[in-house]
Amino acid sequence: MHLIKFIEIMAILVGAFSGFIEARRKRMDLVGVFTVAFITAFGGGTLRDILLDKRPLFWVIHQEYAILIFVLALVATPLMRTLRHILSERLIVIADAIGLGLFSVAGVSSALDAHMPLFIASMMGVITGIFGGVLRDIVCNEVPMVFRDGKPYAICAFLGNWLFLLMRAVDLPYNLALWVSALFITGLRLVTWRFDMRLGR
Repeated sequence: MHLIKFIEIMAILVGAFSGFIEARRKRMDLVGVFTVAFITAFGGGTLRDILLDKRPLFWVIHQEYAILIFVLALVATPLMRTLRHILSERLIVIADAIGLGLFSVAGVSSALDAHMPLFIASMMGVITGIFGGVLRDIVCNEVPMVFRDGKPYAICAFLGNWLFLLMRAVDLPYNLALWVSALFITGLRLVTWRFDMRLGR
């Protein structure tokens, strides 16, 4: 449980970072930066908890998560204004890939804890991994990246979730399964982006 909380915190930080970048690219003010970062960091986990009927939501239980995003927004807004010349789509893709891996394994683990069937658990991992980015892009008036670039974004999460489930089925250590699956999802997403692998386009 300590490891999954650490992974959750890391995923929130990475998700918030991609939200900061996109909000600054859209020249939003402090309120906009905080809102986009908050939605990106908590959107997927919130939908997962709603679907799993878990109350209160995970970021309500851990109010320190929301406070952390608020503090980071205060710091990031002037900093990213200074560094706006290095903010690029590549940084967002990298942050998204890391967040996808971390959020996905946190999501599938949470679904297993709720005694969901394996396929539903894998889908909960996908939802947790992608929905924050979907909401971020919608709020920023963009077609969500997962729907427009043709690359196997959600499929990377789906395959990685099943890798986690397979590793657990053969009784490999829980911590090992989490890290290997997260790295697999992140790496696969970056490889498909780097080599411009596309689905049906």
